[in-house]
Amino acid sequence: MDIGEKLVALAAKVRQQRDVIETEEATKNAFVMPFISTILGYDVFNPLEVVPEFVADVGLKKGEKIDYAIVKNGEIQILIECKKSSEPVRIEHASQLFRYFSVTNARIAILTNGEVYQFFTDLDAPNRMDDTPFLVLNLHDIDQSLIPELEKLTKDVFDLDSIISAAGELKYIGELKRTLAAQFREPEDEWVKFLTSRVYPGAFTQRVRDQFTSLVSKATRQFLNDQVNERLKKALGTPGFPQAEDAAAAVTSAPVAIADLAEADGIETTLEEMEGYQIVRAIVCRDVKPSRIFQRDAKSYCAVLLDDNNRKPIARLHFNRAQKYLGVFDDAKMETRIPINSLDEIYEHAEILRESVKSYL
Repeated sequence: MDIGEKLVALAAKVRQQRDVIETEEATKNAFVMPFISTILGYDVFNPLEVVPEFVADVGLKKGEKIDYAIVKNGEIQILIECKKSSEPVRIEHASQLFRYFSVTNARIAILTNGEVYQFFTDLDAPNRMDDTPFLVLNLHDIDQSLIPELEKLTKDVFDLDSIISAAGELKYIGELKRTLAAQFREPEDEWVKFLTSRVYPGAFTQRVRDQFTSLVSKATRQFLNDQVNERLKKALGTPGFPQAEDAAAAVTSAPVAIADLAEADGIETTLEEMEGYQIVRAIVCRDVKPSRIFQRDAKSYCAVLLDDNNRKPIARLHFNRAQKYLGVFDDAKMETRIPINSLDEIYEHAEILRESVKSYL
């Protein structure tokens, strides 16, 4: 397996076992040691590679221990501090990492609860660990773009110079993405004011603020929706997909509004679910009008229905996990889950999706 497949397998293990993991020690044994061995490739039972309970006296602090030190070429390269899986990862938990970072040769520090891994280095000041991670890996929602950077930390490839040179860009791109996501969800006053000043020439009064806060939220959702539709139109125009013109027209003529589909009872419709829904909708538009295809989101999956009727399921999108599944239905309405690695693979199951629709007509 490549590193991406190994991450998916480890993520599945975390999902299955996290509810029964109650202590830090259990978290280390069940999640962190497999991460060190299967993802990073170090032998956790070889003290020449992985030193558990690593001790390095720091000033008046004697006998303090860091959970793991990873050794490469006879020198400590990575320090790892663990917290139990039920606790969120916070920088306040990294006090020992800060101290140990300054007294070892390590340039990489990892703070983790077995599910979220935060990677730190010393971009801001030499030999002093940064307050902000340059890379955040969340096994519940794996960012595929981070996998090549993670691979640089593995035993076989370990390339410290490349890691450090990329860390600055990774750090700020990550922070910008998180900031943009927060502004898209709930725009702050400064963000609203900034955008308003580009389109409204008058004074930014309280009345204008209230009006444009709503408009900025709507414009954001419509912009994201347009991006999804544009990607779909390009994908549907690729060779090998039958009725591409009809399908693309369906996407263009009847786009779905993100605002209509999200955030009820703690349920949030993701962009991937939106895109998956649009793909299914475009596939079956040869047999039924696009206006008859509906999306209904739940916490564990997103359903695509004919006539908004639970008794007429077309597909289920199980995207709330590292390994994604497309749920399809037979004549008895029994679901089969098909693992997919990308949304483009939905096209490979176009015929069974169309057959599901035809069975209700």
